[in-house]
Order: sequence, then C-alpha cells, then structure tokens
Amino acid sequence: MAQATAQVESVSDSLDHEGQEHPIKLYLVVWGWLFVLSTFSYLVDYFNFEGYLRWSLILLFMMLKAGLIVAVFMHMAWERLALAYAILLPPVLVLVFVVIMTLESDYTLWLRTIFFGIS
Repeated sequence: MAQATAQVESVSDSLDHEGQEHPIKLYLVVWGWLFVLSTFSYLVDYFNFEGYLRWSLILLFMMLKAGLIVAVFMHMAWERLALAYAILLPPVLVLVFVVIMTLESDYTLWLRTIFFGIS
C-alpha cells in the first residue's frame, strides 16, 4: 500500500511540473541583447545615416529583435520543426513575394517609359 501511495504522489508531482522551465539567466541575456540591438537602432538615427544604409540597418535590427522575441519568449526555439515552419515560413514567403512584386513593378515602369516615351 505504501508503495502505491508513493507512486501516486510521484505521478501527481510530475503532473504539477509539466512544461519547460528555463533558467532566468537565459531571459536576462535575451533582454540584454534586445537592449543592445535597440541602442544600435537608435544610433542609426543619431548618426544620421540616410538612404538604403539607414533602412537596411533599421530592418536588420528589427528582424534580429523579432527573431529573439519569437525564439525565446514565445518558446519557438524548443518547438517541433513542423510547428516552427508553420509559423515562420509564411511571413518569409510573403517577404519573398513582396521582393518579386517590387522587381516586377520596376520592370513594368521601365517598359512603359520606353514604350510610351514618357520622360
């Protein structure tokens, strides 16, 4: 009887601690990196970068921060690969399609300029 009671208690203890527990150090390191990346993002404006360099740096820092948040705070780093693909792949494909549409629009504008003779 005592053995059965011990087994029931061990099962109830394991049910109370379901899920993943991560050390607080991981979250503090990620917060530190987010602070550093945000500082770099603000420094882009402080140093008055302009043009494609400015927007490239801002987008780079934004994507790095979003990746850290999704990976650690939303626990995607520990999820199954299929679930990660289901959540992360569609936005990547949307970005690819936006780039393709941008290139196509430049080509269409160039073609219309040549055909119609608009300067």
